[in-house]
Amino acid sequence: MTGHVLRHLGETKLELGPAGDRDGNWRTGRDAGNILWLVLDKEDTGTNTISEDVIRGLNTHIATAEKDMPEALVIRSAKQSGFAAGADIGSFDAMSDEGITDLLQQGHDVLDRIEALTCPTICVVNGAALGAGFELALACDYRIAVDGASFAFPEVQLGLHPGLGGTFRLPALIDPTEAMTMMLTGKTAHTKRAKSLGIVDVIAEERHVAAVVQTAADGKIKKHEQGLKARALGFEQARSLVARQMRSQTEKKAPNEHYPAPYALIDLWEEYGGNREDMQRGEIESFAKLLKTATSKNLRRVFFLRQHLKDAARGDDDIAHVHVIGAGAMGAEIAAMAAIKGKWVTLSDVATDPLGRAVKQAAQICKDKHLSRTEMRDALDRLMPDPHSYGTTRADLIIEAAPEKMDLKEKIYEGLKGKMKAGAILASNTSSLSVDDLMTYAPAKTRFAGLHFFNPVSKVDLVEVVKGDATNAKTMDRLAAFCGAIGKLPAKVGDYPGFVVNRALTPYLMEAMVLMDEGVSKEVIDTAALRFGMPMGPVTLADQVGLDIGLHVAESLRENLDKPMADISQILRDKVETGDLGKKTGKGFYEWSDGTPHSDADMDNAPEDLIDRLLLPMLNACVEVLRCKVARNEDQVDAAMIFATGWAPFRGGPMHYARSRGIGVIVSRLKELEQAYGPRFTPDEGWQSLG
Repeated sequence: MTGHVLRHLGETKLELGPAGDRDGNWRTGRDAGNILWLVLDKEDTGTNTISEDVIRGLNTHIATAEKDMPEALVIRSAKQSGFAAGADIGSFDAMSDEGITDLLQQGHDVLDRIEALTCPTICVVNGAALGAGFELALACDYRIAVDGASFAFPEVQLGLHPGLGGTFRLPALIDPTEAMTMMLTGKTAHTKRAKSLGIVDVIAEERHVAAVVQTAADGKIKKHEQGLKARALGFEQARSLVARQMRSQTEKKAPNEHYPAPYALIDLWEEYGGNREDMQRGEIESFAKLLKTATSKNLRRVFFLRQHLKDAARGDDDIAHVHVIGAGAMGAEIAAMAAIKGKWVTLSDVATDPLGRAVKQAAQICKDKHLSRTEMRDALDRLMPDPHSYGTTRADLIIEAAPEKMDLKEKIYEGLKGKMKAGAILASNTSSLSVDDLMTYAPAKTRFAGLHFFNPVSKVDLVEVVKGDATNAKTMDRLAAFCGAIGKLPAKVGDYPGFVVNRALTPYLMEAMVLMDEGVSKEVIDTAALRFGMPMGPVTLADQVGLDIGLHVAESLRENLDKPMADISQILRDKVETGDLGKKTGKGFYEWSDGTPHSDADMDNAPEDLIDRLLLPMLNACVEVLRCKVARNEDQVDAAMIFATGWAPFRGGPMHYARSRGIGVIVSRLKELEQAYGPRFTPDEGWQSLG
């Protein structure tokens, strides 16, 4: 009960001026100074999106303002969650080409009319202004950012570029190269960065919003002015030079053949950047064209896969205090993420040095996530080193993140018996041990499960929530909600060797090492994967995961599966034996002292079947976990592989790729590889039910 009271007291009431009852998706009202407040409060949702009905409502209110001009216009959100999360992309697939163009034109028309109003227009942004929400803010004369606000164009992650004027309004406001970088990368400009770039005119605390609005209405806020560089880029020759550089940089991370949107944006800016009218027309045409590409369709599919996982994380976890056992790389980051997201955390280890390193690591994660000084201070206050494990008696959730040794985990669980509070959950971060085997030693079997995070925890979104035979539904729901509370995506899966992700990923990694044993260079192997669309090659990934972990998982799968697997490379065993474990030790298959390796090999002599040898064992394993009901459905498999491993998102996930390529084609190819290389390529019987 106390927690609910404290959360209520901690909420800051948003300044909404005289905006009263909701009229559709908008609240509106004029104050005593004839300042018109338009407050977006989209119906039946906790998050604002810029949908067709929102645009229609805005159009009506702007028409009223044109007839009876206020002294100033304020646009903001009534949602504590933020300003606006972008366009309603769920409606795109059902639209015809003409319907999409008409919707875009409607949006442009109303934003142009806001821009043309003769009174000052002021946008107040709390939380995130994304995509079309950001474009709405750009149509205003002034932008006031409540501390913690952020701005971004994530359209590139959907295979698109901004479509409601962002392509010309942002470059007209700030340094055009900075504007293009934001649009090409999808990177977020947080409050102070947004102010330094010139996106934001004033940063204000919520309680001062009304006063700052009045100052803007009085014309007493100095507007940002572009410099000489912006004026130079008004000339086509200058833009062409910069555009070539942009294409070269983009190609390193997003090849044109896989991701056409960034190149469409660069082309648009290069050709029309000196003429707003042409840029606007070109933006609408280009956006509508990109929307129909396979890349955009698949990336939008990925967006909805993420939403489905988020839906599974809804609800109250009833977890205020988390105790983490083991302050190694995984345990430290788990503890940090829980503390950052508002949980009280105690962290224990058999040694004290790892506890100190864990606190330093938590501080760095806070910086990487752009937390304010206050937020960082509060997060670190919530993270308490606990060398004597006092937290085990008070925690609502205990996460065991000890090394993958059954006897060690048995000892830890035995030590918890009689100490855990009533109703507390015990979860293991095991990546390879059986949850059911671990459950044998757990104090309360119905409240025991796997909670498999991925390295690095602070950057990988997915968590496998692993159900054992005795795990009850309430425990699974609470753990899924806990994942949501700390900003993670839960995939509820069954107990099985490697669960879903490691079961599918390990054959991919092991085949890469077989290929190396056959004389194929690591650079050629990794380049093949990169050209397919993976974020990194399998050899680089093995180094990143840790060769000791990879070896342990591979050995565990060979022991516990009745499926043939690739022989474990002696080179891998030798490197683990000598302590060359990958990135964490500075050396594995690659040298990591100079940062992440980037393979770009000559592929003229690469084996013709290279990519199929790497990928098809992974697809085969995906079908296996579906057949064995470890995963709920194909969408869950795709989501798990994309959000845990970065699996080529523009292809929609491994199962979606298999269906796109053709189930019959995949099975035939597996049989060919089986004839050439042995039974590890034998098609799983689950393919028969998919054809």
